[in-house]
Formats: sequence, structure tokens, C-alpha cells
Amino acid sequence: MIKQTPTIKERIYGNPYVGRGIAIGKSEDGKKAVFAYFIMGRSENSRNRVFKAQGETVTIYPFDESKVEDPSLIIYSPVKRVKNDLIVTNGDQTDTIAEYVKAGKTFAEALGTRSFEPDAPNFTPRISGILHLNEKFSYELSILKCADGKGETCNRYFFSYEPIPGAGHFIHTYVTNGNPLPAFEGEPETVRIPNDVTAFAKEIWENLNKENKIALCCRSVDLASGETEQVIYNRHEVKK
Repeated sequence: MIKQTPTIKERIYGNPYVGRGIAIGKSEDGKKAVFAYFIMGRSENSRNRVFKAQGETVTIYPFDESKVEDPSLIIYSPVKRVKNDLIVTNGDQTDTIAEYVKAGKTFAEALGTRSFEPDAPNFTPRISGILHLNEKFSYELSILKCADGKGETCNRYFFSYEPIPGAGHFIHTYVTNGNPLPAFEGEPETVRIPNDVTAFAKEIWENLNKENKIALCCRSVDLASGETEQVIYNRHEVKK
């Protein structure tokens, strides 16, 4: 592990609104691939959501269907697996990436067909990650951002990583709260990745802004056995 790599707590504590976030990396012992995905929200429509796991897929559902106002940008599957690729995104581009991967095409080719979200004036960035769970684990991250503040042009950024045990990279949609919301800037931030996925999930959940956090999913995949461990937190209790 890189000694000076900040914890994810240091990256998010005290920030009222980082929006949606993806962290990907390798456990400190070098044995597991790890990711985390969380969502935050300011409106009642956005906060009315829960994560539910169905096999290796995680889907967002409304907690109270009677309160749904506009499902177009809030209901999607942020996590899907296609063969040895694990896809994590903040929107329905999950499906686009999955379709392209199934067709033998690349992460970048898939996202070349997509843009930021059409939610003016924020033009929320689309953030995406993919874990290549092959013999030599690697991962990629991407952010698609509005380039002109008008919603007319898109910049697409891609980052490819060879993992370091105990370290990972974290990307989120916004710098902090604002009106309009300021989009994430620069390269994905380095963060520490522990061995214990439950501890990692707890660290994130406890340090996200209490008022705005909605749901979180953390998962580890043993690179030798393929065994997975997953933790999901929801602001609202999931009805069984």
C-alpha cells in the first residue's frame, strides 16, 4: 500500500454533496478486486430510492412507488457483470457498456456513443467504471462532461489502471453542493482500499453527508477463486 494515499473518509468527510461516486481498486493483500458505488440526492424524487441485488446485478428501485415523479434519470442498474467484466456506472450507460462488451467491443467505444445527462442546468457527468477480472486484473474509469455549459458539446475522459495493492481510484459527479452543481474536475482521486469490504462500506457510509446520502453498494471479488462478498446500505429499509 502507498503510505500517503488518502482514505476515502478524507476524500468525502465534511463535503455536503459529492453526488454519485465510484471507487475501484485492489485490496491491501492483493487478493481481491474491490469496488464501491454510492448515490446521494437533494430532492424527494432522488431520495426515494433503494439498491436491490439480483444475482450479480444491482438495480435501483423506488422505495415508495407512489412518490415517483420522473424515473428517467434515477432508476437504472448501476452494476452488471458480463463474463469477466464487472461494470459500474451512475446511469443507464451500464446497459450500453454491457451490450458493447458482449459484442466484443471496448469500454471506450461504448461510451463514445453517450453523453452527459440532459438535466440542465447541472448537465450531470456520466461516470463509469469497468473491472477486468482476467488473469491480470485491471480497471478503467471514465467521465463524460459538458464542455460548454450549454449542453451542446461533450468531453469524454478515460483512465486505465494497473492496480496497486491497497490503493484505488475514486471519481464522483460533483465537486460539492451548488446551483448549478459544479462538475468533478481533474483525474480520479487516489484512495486506500482495505482488505475488509464490510469495513470499507462502513467507512464510506458513515462519512457521507447524513442529510443527502441514499444508498451504497460495495463488493469484493477474490481474484483466485472468484468468490464475492457484497455489502449494501440503504437510507430506507428495503421491504422484504
